[in-house]
Amino acid sequence: MYSKIKIFIVLFLISSYSHSQEGIAVYSDYLSDNYYLIHPSMAGAANCAKVRLTSRKQWFGQDDAPALQTLSFNGRISEKAGAGIIIFNDKNGYHSQKGVKVSYAYHLMFSRDEIDLNQLSFGISGGLIQSQLDETSFRQSGSFDPIINGTIVQKDSYFNVDIGASYNFLDFYAHGTVKNVIETRRDIYTEYESDNLRKYLLSAGYVFGDKNRVLFEPSVLFQVVEKTQEKTFDLNLKAYKNMDFGTLWGGLSYRRSLDGAQYSNGSGVSSQKLQYITPIVGANFKNVMFAYTYSHVTGAVKFDNGGYHQITLGINLFCKREKYECNCPAIN
Repeated sequence: MYSKIKIFIVLFLISSYSHSQEGIAVYSDYLSDNYYLIHPSMAGAANCAKVRLTSRKQWFGQDDAPALQTLSFNGRISEKAGAGIIIFNDKNGYHSQKGVKVSYAYHLMFSRDEIDLNQLSFGISGGLIQSQLDETSFRQSGSFDPIINGTIVQKDSYFNVDIGASYNFLDFYAHGTVKNVIETRRDIYTEYESDNLRKYLLSAGYVFGDKNRVLFEPSVLFQVVEKTQEKTFDLNLKAYKNMDFGTLWGGLSYRRSLDGAQYSNGSGVSSQKLQYITPIVGANFKNVMFAYTYSHVTGAVKFDNGGYHQITLGINLFCKREKYECNCPAIN
């Protein structure tokens, strides 16, 4: 029995480590007018510089529940170039990581005039990340484990790179990004830690409707983790309504994993795939924006009935260029 419990714990830790050490995890915060957070090619793609501050908290009733904070800024630095920076702090129980990413993007315009949007962008992001494992409370009195020191906080830093491309054409957009391109050697989790954190992202969307009434934006995001071949997809739908004070918007996101896990249901063996639903509401007051998202995990097996809460605050600065004649909220 003890050996089975130990194997389960090891497998759980391997899964936790692989996700907690990938840099900024891909949640649904990109839907809060924050595509730059996951796609470096969006640095400076819009006609305004953007500041975005996010705070995410999971399972309010649980001690040491996962929490993530990010602060990002991106904008144009020349007619064809953009730059950005992301600072983040991610904590999950005994594990935590903090880091900074700096991005550069190059934008090629194929439009015949200055109001039609036809832009191809390429971006690269370099990040320095510090991972930390607090072992000070691991070892109980009189116990011994050769791989656990039990008296220290382990730390390890590493560098990695993201690359990507974006295409914005009138009301349509598409993005592709490879995160953690470099295989990085780290020792904080001994032999249980993979050196390959590479992940592939592909997203696309289209905006349609009457901008004097309601605009609709269906979109999709597909993710693949190279090492484990885990695959997930997001199906999203947002709606925008122009108001006297600015813009009121909201949406719904559905995330589903294509990989499942088996568990005992008392009378046999069942399987379950990760899936959760995320409603989102937001508002723009001139150059200031606010958004709230709530993610609820569905399925028979889950850690807690509580959800994942996130707040995003933002401000648009230096809006020097004329808006494009398109339904393109991420750009205009």
